[in-house]
Amino acid sequence: MTAPLKPASDWQDLLRLASGSSLVIERVRLVEKHVTVEGEFALPQLARLSLEDQIFVVAFVRAHGSIKEMEEVFGVSYPTIKARLNRIASQFEFVDTNPSPSRAEVLERLKSGEIDAAEAIRALEALK
Repeated sequence: MTAPLKPASDWQDLLRLASGSSLVIERVRLVEKHVTVEGEFALPQLARLSLEDQIFVVAFVRAHGSIKEMEEVFGVSYPTIKARLNRIASQFEFVDTNPSPSRAEVLERLKSGEIDAAEAIRALEALK
C-alpha cells in the first residue's frame, strides 16, 4: 500500500522550517512505479528559491511575463518588479542552449566534410 502524496502546503511548511538552510533530498519514491531510490539529490533550481520567491515566479508565469500585471497584483512599481526579477535570476545557473563552437569543433566539422572551407573561415572569424 502506498502513502498518499503530500499536499503542496507540506512543501511550503518544509521551506518555512528550513528558513533558507540548504536542503538535501535523500530518498525519492515513484509512487505509481513502486520504486524508491536512495542517494543524495540536489533540489531543482526553482525549489531552492525562498517560498516568497517561488510564489512570485508562479505569479509571473501566470501573468504571462507581464510586468504591468505584476505591478497590479503586488501593488508595487515597475522598478521594484524588475529588481526582484533580477535578484531571482541571479540565483539561477543558466545553460547556453546554443553555444558557439570551439576552434577545435569548427576544424573537426571541416575535416569531416560537414562544412566547407568558407564556412569554417566564417565560423573561426566569429570566434575572435
